[in-house]
Amino acid sequence: MNKIDWIGWLATAVFLVSYFTKTPVGLRRVQGIAAGLWALYGVMIHSFPVIVANILVASRRGRVVVQEAFRFGFSSMSAIGFKSGS
Repeated sequence: MNKIDWIGWLATAVFLVSYFTKTPVGLRRVQGIAAGLWALYGVMIHSFPVIVANILVASRRGRVVVQEAFRFGFSSMSAIGFKSGS
């Protein structure tokens, strides 16, 4: 197995972990990271459909996390690893 395959397997593992998150925000965050890894994998294997699909997913997930931070307050983000601004 080469280095490119390892990126694909890492993306698969991160995506699998997303099913074990306890909060919707955590789910979105982990899936966004997985989509970013899948996009990197797509670049490495020169697959434009994989790149585009996962960039769209990653950008949507990131936008939703930011929207929820503003809607519910940044203090609720500490549950998924974000530090509040104090």
